[in-house]
Amino acid sequence: MRSRPIGFLLATLAGAVLALGGTSAASASPSTAPASTASGDVGTADACYTWSGTLQQGSSGEAVRQLQIRVAGYPGTGNQIAIDGAFGPATKAAVQRFQSAYGLAADGIAGAQTFNKIYQLQDNDCTPVNFTYAELNRCNSDWSGGKVSAATARANALVTMWKLQAMRHAMGDRPITVNGGFRSVSCNSAVGGAANSRHMYGHAADLGAGSQGFCALAQAARNHGFTEILGPGYPGHNDHTHVAGGSGRFWSAPSCGI
Repeated sequence: MRSRPIGFLLATLAGAVLALGGTSAASASPSTAPASTASGDVGTADACYTWSGTLQQGSSGEAVRQLQIRVAGYPGTGNQIAIDGAFGPATKAAVQRFQSAYGLAADGIAGAQTFNKIYQLQDNDCTPVNFTYAELNRCNSDWSGGKVSAATARANALVTMWKLQAMRHAMGDRPITVNGGFRSVSCNSAVGGAANSRHMYGHAADLGAGSQGFCALAQAARNHGFTEILGPGYPGHNDHTHVAGGSGRFWSAPSCGI
């Protein structure tokens, strides 16, 4: 895994004032002008995705969905937030945890300070700065051949990366080693993967021990939106920790107390 430079490119200032409530629209254009809030915070245009205005409980739309992807790793222990574009109580709580994790005022309202922190954490392809699509797909170059469309598999992998970014930060910002992620049906068969493996949906990642150790990774994953955790003591998982999203919940790493 490689560490990459912070992925926001544009930081020109303008005098547009952010709306302070309700549902807000967002632009995906990297040329969107920055905006200022009444409190003096500055919003920065970003090469990946730029929010304008504030988002809070009751907001909806693509801007909320994009926010949910970035805070997917902060759902609370044993939980997972929906990436559905509806800003409900679970999204508010996830935003609050994200804000607390980075020393921001934890009011659950996503405004300029929250978005600027996200801009610092993402690269121009919308991946978090410490993870890449290449790490999450060592099977093929186009994400095809899985149990879902290539676009869906890639989108699921993006959510997985943001969960891993949250987990990495919670574990002291030490690098997390990703040995693999998405598999086509043929790739999954070649490595002896389970017939219903979440790898074929893009939800999953297999983690190396790194400096943390397999058990510490498995234990931390419980707090960051992973509904499937398999590690030491579970058959075939003594040499890696497997984490995945998706429906249902199954955690088993007996050697780690899980």
